[in-house]
Amino acid sequence: MSLKIYGLAMSTNTTRAMICLHEKEVDFELVPVNVFASEHKHPPFLNKNPFGLIPVLEDGDLTLFESRAITSYVAEKFKEVGADLIRQNDIKESSLVKMWIEVESQYYEPAVSSIIYEYFVAPFKGQEPNKSVIESNIEKLKSVLDVYEAKLSRTKYLGGDFYSLADLSHISETHYLMQTPCGSMINERPHVKGWWEDISSRPAFQKVVEGMTFGQTQK
Repeated sequence: MSLKIYGLAMSTNTTRAMICLHEKEVDFELVPVNVFASEHKHPPFLNKNPFGLIPVLEDGDLTLFESRAITSYVAEKFKEVGADLIRQNDIKESSLVKMWIEVESQYYEPAVSSIIYEYFVAPFKGQEPNKSVIESNIEKLKSVLDVYEAKLSRTKYLGGDFYSLADLSHISETHYLMQTPCGSMINERPHVKGWWEDISSRPAFQKVVEGMTFGQTQK
């Protein structure tokens, strides 16, 4: 029986989980959740995730929510398949992977998601992008990317000279960021740019990128 992912193909959090599943060559079923009709806020979905957010993973009798928890589970369960995304046999490397996942979730994601919201979600709702929100988050992101540039000048990937969940966690949101004027912040930093070109060219991401069209609705 294949795993099920409840979510939306254009969702950054859903695709974060899907990329990991593809990296580990796991068969899974994407079960669309119509967030435009607030399906995720109704009891059937709330029974899976009481916080009413996508994605949710079902693997037999196990139900998981929070995309980074899902990727960690998938990487551990299927550790013998595909790339070693968690560096399981080296405690120092695995700790560095966990640290950079935290950096992504606490520093990178908040700034990028705020920018993405203003450029994509606000217009979708008929609102004008809030320039002050964009500008304040640009400043935050610049500081984060300066740290990344320094780190990536020393190692090929964030955790070291190996691709891991630390890098994978960035892909979905950076994909949308690159479709905004703020994508120049990536391109202005040669080591960050090279890193992005590397991780975004991986076959696992190419399998999900076609579905990442903002505003795509369900039939």
